[in-house]
Amino acid sequence: MKRRPVTPFSLSFLDIMFCGFGAVVLLVLILNTDTVKARNQVFSDLRAEAVRLEEKVLIGEEDLVRKRNSLDSAEQQLVVTQGETEEVIRTIKELEVEIASMAAETTALREHVASLSTDLKQLDEDKQRLGTERGAGKGSQVLAVRGEGDRQYLTGLKVGGKRILILLDISASMLDETIVDVVRRRNGSADERRIAPKWKRSRAAAVWLISQLPAGAKFQVFGFNTQASAVAGGSMTRWLSAAEPGDIQSVTKGLGELAPEDGTSLYAAFKAAIGLSPRPDNILLITDGLPTQGRGKPKSTTVTADQRLRHFEQAVKTLSDGIPVNTILMPMEGDAWAAAAYWRLAVDTSGAFMTPARDWP
Repeated sequence: MKRRPVTPFSLSFLDIMFCGFGAVVLLVLILNTDTVKARNQVFSDLRAEAVRLEEKVLIGEEDLVRKRNSLDSAEQQLVVTQGETEEVIRTIKELEVEIASMAAETTALREHVASLSTDLKQLDEDKQRLGTERGAGKGSQVLAVRGEGDRQYLTGLKVGGKRILILLDISASMLDETIVDVVRRRNGSADERRIAPKWKRSRAAAVWLISQLPAGAKFQVFGFNTQASAVAGGSMTRWLSAAEPGDIQSVTKGLGELAPEDGTSLYAAFKAAIGLSPRPDNILLITDGLPTQGRGKPKSTTVTADQRLRHFEQAVKTLSDGIPVNTILMPMEGDAWAAAAYWRLAVDTSGAFMTPARDWP
């Protein structure tokens, strides 16, 4: 029997080839599945990371916007603050100039007062050398005033007339000569305010004026700060008699009970003066400066020199013509226009103006 020839493409060979190809395909499929899974996993991780980074970027942009807004607001506030700072600096410079000017005026006024005091003392010495009797007229005094040395410094004062009104300033400024000391003493008790050195001098001046009243005259004593009131109490329209010891005693007792407080309204004092019937023919005013308020209560807690001068002029307009006003101006810092204003009032009303020595009365 003839043998069949051997061929490389026999059925067995093809089976073997296809089996090997199938194995390769199967291997590729297996490997490809793992690769796809790994790629999907990596893609998911990368996408999650991208999303996280996008959220972080959005948050960063929002924070950047907020910070930019804060920066804009801070820059605006800085501009406003710089403007306010410049305004404050300008105000401080203006106040420094004003303070320097007032200090110069105060120094000049004090030198003038010292010069006047020296001249008064010299005149008194000349009077003694001429042999003037110091005790002349004591028998007509309605009240005896004792003290050390010769106190007859106020030679130009007119303590005369049929109806004499004494106006005594009882505002807080009468407690001392400097603003700082006035504020310190103002916060004390009534008893502490009554023994303030400047107030004791002012009260003694009022007592000295009462002692010089003509025995046959009518008189009244009003204390004034923001309001005016009779020192002896009772009616504001009734005159007292210098010949009545009871009236003199009640007034001096009332003076001892006063304690300075509040502001100063010269308008209230002059308004009370013209309310007396009949009206006074001589006014003796004891004060230490221009008023701090006029007809009504001030709207501000501070008052300028110009405003004080306007309050003074408003008060003077209420006075009746023909009534002389004699002013005793006690010392007070920072009120340089007071001396000129009261001197002008004395000239216009045919009265007198003086600043007493520190040891008077």
